[in-house]
This record gives sequence, structure tokens and C-alpha cells, in this order.
Amino acid sequence: MRVILAPMEGVADAPMRALLTSVGGYDLVISEFIRVVDQLLPEKVFFRLCSELKYQCHTPSGTPVRLQLLGQHPNWMAENAVRAIELGSHGVDINYGCPAPMVNRSNGGAALLKEPETIYQVTKAVRDAVPKEKPVTAKIRLGWDDKSRCVEIAEAIASAGANELTVHARTKEEAYRPPAHWQYIKLIKEHINIPVIANGEIWNREDYLKCQIASDCDDVMLGRGALTVPNLAHVVKGHQQAMAWDDVKALLIQYSEFEVVSEKQQYYHARIKQWLRFISRHYEQAEALFLQIRILKDTRQILSLLQDS
Repeated sequence: MRVILAPMEGVADAPMRALLTSVGGYDLVISEFIRVVDQLLPEKVFFRLCSELKYQCHTPSGTPVRLQLLGQHPNWMAENAVRAIELGSHGVDINYGCPAPMVNRSNGGAALLKEPETIYQVTKAVRDAVPKEKPVTAKIRLGWDDKSRCVEIAEAIASAGANELTVHARTKEEAYRPPAHWQYIKLIKEHINIPVIANGEIWNREDYLKCQIASDCDDVMLGRGALTVPNLAHVVKGHQQAMAWDDVKALLIQYSEFEVVSEKQQYYHARIKQWLRFISRHYEQAEALFLQIRILKDTRQILSLLQDS
């Protein structure tokens, strides 16, 4: 089985990717998406959103990173895919699942689930442009507001030449509300001839085993669960139990030290609070810590509180 870290926009930035892969268990990371509209983006945009490109596109612990693109224009997507490969990305992933209203209003992300023909054209353009030895993959949801076209969407991607497909087992309208409908992933898998990766609502080993049966997929992509239990990749593989709270707190401090010196320092206080909210799903100590930190906006104060708690 493979475990892949999901491309969580605004959450799984380079410091978070470095931290989670340092814990281990991940076979691949998908970056946050780069939004493609009507131009070939400058190299600095790629390096800003995927700083691992500076290091042969691996996290510091050696996990390969595949850069993700989001856009609806085949030619511009193809040109930017080529640039991603030239800069060192281990293949290209295409985002057809982002539910963010701002992205969807401009006909990006999950909005394309209403247009399987556009999905086909974008995927084919990228596949034709990228060297054959470099994988082109895609991530979808089951549909926009219903699941009736999920097979049609998946077939469009497979027939366009994609190498594999990740399926988040909910529609855009279902957002992140449980349950995840893993049985539809199995339906998709029965209709296409490329590998399928299951995604959605996997928080522990038991969830993974249920998903494996329902979806008929061994490979899995972890998103919010990876933030909740930092060693979840090892947990779903059956190698470890959920890590102890003291070890989680050490990771919070390490992440804070990453962000304090990064160019995104101004976002740190929001991101550490966001991460604590995820962690509190499994660790009650995180809830108490969140209540102490939530009113703070000074980075040094937050870091000091983490170190002294």
C-alpha cells in the first residue's frame, strides 16, 4: 500500500509538509495547488508554493513531492505543467476537487466536475505535453451536487491518458461532512483501467480498513486526519499507535520554529490555531492549549506558551 499526503490549500505548506514527512510513513506528497489562468507563470511562483523544487523536489526527510496545478484552460495548463517538470517536479497532479467558492466562481477546481469534456481536454493537453515517463495524475470529488456522473468524470480522466486518479468520496456540496461514500470509489474503479487512490474520512487504522473494503483500494490519501494524528501514515499502515501527546507538542514547537523564520510568518498565529483545532479531535490536551492561545496574535508569545506548557 501507499500513503500519500493530500494537497491541503492554506494548511499543508512547505513547513507542514516537512514536519509530517519527517515523522515518516508517507510515500508521496502532493503540493498546494498553483492557480493557472491565462499565462505561463514565472518560476518564482512555483518556488514560492513548492519550495521543495530547490531540493530535487523532495521534503527534507526525502519524500518526493508532486506539484499540483488548478485551471480550466488546456493550453495554459499544459505550458505550466511543462514548466513544473522542467523545474524538477515528480510528475504533475491536476486539481478537479477544490470546493473553495472563490476558485469555483472562476470555473476552477470542483466547478469542472460539471464539465467532464473540459476535464478530458485539460487532462489530455497536460498528458500530451509532459514527457511520458513523468506521471500525470488527478484528484476529483464524486460530483458537484450529486454523484450520478462520477464514473463519467473518472472515465474522462482515464481516457485522456492520466496515470492514476485520487477520489475524494464526497461531492462538492457535501464539503467535508461525514460520511465519505467510499463505495462510489469502488464503482469508479470497476470502470477505469488506471490505479485509484481513496481519500476522505480516514482518521485511524479502523477507518482505513473499512475504506479498503468499501472502495477496493489499498492506496490512500490522507488530509485532515494527517493533521489530527501526525503519525497517521504509520498508524494506517499498522506500524504504530497514535503518537503520545508530548511528541505531538514537540512537533507543534518545531513547526512554530519553522514558521517564525519563514516568509509566511504573518500567517503563523492563524495556522497554529487551525492545527490545534484539528489535533484536539484526538488529543484533549490540545483543546486546553487552544483556549490559551486563541486570543494571542504575537508569534513569540505563542511560541513561549508552547514551550512552557
